[in-house]
Amino acid sequence: MNAPPQLPGVLADLAPLLDHWGYLAVGGLVFLEDFGIPVPGETLLIAAAVYAGAGRLNIFVVAVIAFVAAVCGDNIGYVIGRFGGHRLVTRYGRYVLLTPERIAKAESFFARHGGKVVTVARFIEGLRQANGIIAGLAEMPWLRFLFFNAVGAALWVGTWVTVGVLAGEHLDTLYPAIQRYELYVLAAVAMLILVLLTRRLRRRRAAQKSDS
Repeated sequence: MNAPPQLPGVLADLAPLLDHWGYLAVGGLVFLEDFGIPVPGETLLIAAAVYAGAGRLNIFVVAVIAFVAAVCGDNIGYVIGRFGGHRLVTRYGRYVLLTPERIAKAESFFARHGGKVVTVARFIEGLRQANGIIAGLAEMPWLRFLFFNAVGAALWVGTWVTVGVLAGEHLDTLYPAIQRYELYVLAAVAMLILVLLTRRLRRRRAAQKSDS
């Protein structure tokens, strides 16, 4: 049997999970993440796709399991939001700055753009975990949620499976390059974050001046 591929960076921390649990780890973590539990479901999906690209897992099985787990996880979140979330937020929301006015605005926004939000939320950290709960809280019709949720899951799984497989097939070439340019990439990301924060701060100050 071939040795498992050496995964780069944070993916290496998840390698023992894949070595021991395989497909069950993929389904379990994606499922848990998609109804709000903070586990690295997306990262494990990418790692599993890299494993598949290197010949350690079946990519079709990885994709199907991740898709089913993602859809089921978000539907659990939807049930939580629909049948329990509204009461909890109404009662305790003020402690986390969720006033009735803000809840009403969120529900109104979701009513107008819910389908697009559900589809795109898969790719946004934070929204991916709360997607189903917010949809249930806004009382989005379940069949509409199910459709857009499935579309989003298919795009999300398809994107990361493709990226992971390509990376796995060229891991011996990519890993040295990643190590070589890792510091430059981190510096560029830090600079981008600093620029965005500066712009946001300037806009906030300008808005405060105009209000006063």
